Amino acid sequence: MRTEILKYERIRDLRIDRGLTQADIGELLHVSQNTYSQYEIGEIRYPLDAVITLAKYYNVSVDYLVGLTDETAPYPRKRRQP
Repeated sequence: MRTEILKYERIRDLRIDRGLTQADIGELLHVSQNTYSQYEIGEIRYPLDAVITLAKYYNVSVDYLVGLTDETAPYPRKRRQP
């Protein structure tokens, strides 16, 4: 049983809810399983491009991933001006 408090628990929960391994997500992010594991426990910070990739992959907002909101829905895209 895991007892430590995970800094980025949401990325772990999203991964597990979808039946994915750390190696699966590491491959998506082009990092090793060990590096991704360190992202999940907050041992190392994950880069912004990884946050964006995860938000798109899980179809959630970046704010949700980092715990700033409980709303999972991503924000609507800004329309481009002609």
